Amino acid sequence: MTAPVALTLGDPAGIGGEIALRAWSVLRDGPAFLLIGDLAHMQGLAARLGLPVRAIAAPEEAAEAMAEGLPVLDHPLPHPAEPGRPDPRNAPAVVAIIARAVALAQAGAAVAVCTNPISKALLKAGASFAFPGHTEYLAHLCGAARPVMMLAAPALRVVPVTIHLPLATVPEALTPALLETTIRVTRDGLVRDFGVVAPRIAVAGLNPHAGESGTMGREEIDLIVPVLERLRAEGMALAGPASADTMFHPAARARYDAAVCMYHDQALIPIKTIDFAGGVNVTLGLDIVRTSPDHGTAFDIAGGLCADPTSLAAALRLAAEMGARRAAGR
Repeated sequence: MTAPVALTLGDPAGIGGEIALRAWSVLRDGPAFLLIGDLAHMQGLAARLGLPVRAIAAPEEAAEAMAEGLPVLDHPLPHPAEPGRPDPRNAPAVVAIIARAVALAQAGAAVAVCTNPISKALLKAGASFAFPGHTEYLAHLCGAARPVMMLAAPALRVVPVTIHLPLATVPEALTPALLETTIRVTRDGLVRDFGVVAPRIAVAGLNPHAGESGTMGREEIDLIVPVLERLRAEGMALAGPASADTMFHPAARARYDAAVCMYHDQALIPIKTIDFAGGVNVTLGLDIVRTSPDHGTAFDIAGGLCADPTSLAAALRLAAEMGARRAAGR
């Protein structure tokens, strides 16, 4: 029997618990997943939503429990959680839940990890969280040197080389080593986790019109082209550097399996425009599979019972698919 996906609660004052229950109502016939979180908290949410939860003692019970309700592996919170009112006193438990999910995946008890949104500021305030976010903490737990963030939807996969940086600092942060590593991790992830036998990767330029032969910037000539030429010599199918404004229409997307972009918005604007609700955050380069919905804690609507589970359901499906593919390749 295939192991379940381990889903973390995320910040208990956010929408994680609500969308987990709603995602169960969509996915009750599979793939199997379990939520690691406070059972009493989830029972309260379930009663308000009119959806069932089922307490389980071990991951192997999740598949059978899915038919009856959302399987919950109890991880008590030190303080009751109130929707929309984040409490830093629960931060250590939020961090411990993430570590527990990773441990289950590393032990083979979970096929993958899917993480609900957290509040980095709350974790820093309540647990002295020393990481910029989920990705860096997961890399620490997995001993990964260079995790890579991918946003994936049925119509498009994008990978930003630089992520949460002021735009003015991107040219300095963009180095040949960083670009090369990002492309290599992206290629390996497409093969191992997405089943793409011979990945085709499109690489964006940094400047408008990919620098216009140096008249709008030389990063393409001096930095990007040499990296691409070196990797092409190894046999990689790489297109670019391409002008980002012509990379994302349907005919262009049909020519590649993933687009590597130079900065955050260059990658995320097209995928959120094409499929705002269905995008999934994937971390490549880990020894486990990890996905997450592409949205935040949504404290402003938590408790209103109106949160959309579409992205979480997509993240759970993709986690199960990637995990099964990786397990089959071992």
